[in-house]
Amino acid sequence: MRLDETKKSDIIHPLWLRATHWLNAGAVVLMIASGLRIYNASPFFDFRIPAQLTLGGWLGGALQWHFAAMWLLAINGLVYLAINLFSGRLRRQFFPLSPRQFLSDLGAALKGKLAHADPRHYNTVQRVAYLFVMLDIILIVLSGLVLWKSVQFEVLRELLGGYESARRVHFFAMAALTGFIAVHLAMVALVPRTLLAMLRGR
Repeated sequence: MRLDETKKSDIIHPLWLRATHWLNAGAVVLMIASGLRIYNASPFFDFRIPAQLTLGGWLGGALQWHFAAMWLLAINGLVYLAINLFSGRLRRQFFPLSPRQFLSDLGAALKGKLAHADPRHYNTVQRVAYLFVMLDIILIVLSGLVLWKSVQFEVLRELLGGYESARRVHFFAMAALTGFIAVHLAMVALVPRTLLAMLRGR
């Protein structure tokens, strides 16, 4: 095997994957922080988020941060999905899914015994989690469009049950994404070499 072929086989995450991953991560952090400030301006629960956890300083500033991050998330997310679909990576990495294997991997994960021998391949728990995040972000974008341009997206607004319902869908979808991030960071802390692979690609 030639040296260049050996180096190529050592690549775990290609450059495009690392770039879109970190851009998405940055966009999501900005959207969550600014979104919490927007929520505080008109909360629908009996609590407010501490100002130290929010971004924007006031409603107008938070909206500007939110819209800027929205475009980054939407465009970068489309690039990520397009490359995954057209390269066949989506099918190779995330399918097939087996309920039995998922339960087995989930049990092993809860016991701290889930193997991470080859970071090139996802276990079933990872596959389900990443697919969930993709669908969740799509729901966040769609509900966000209703909140941004409610009149223009009338059909979408009605499909989501109206404007106030779309606000709640948006909030809970973002809460689910925040929960995923917390678990994801915990897993990275348990297996630090996954972070190195996402930084260096090897």
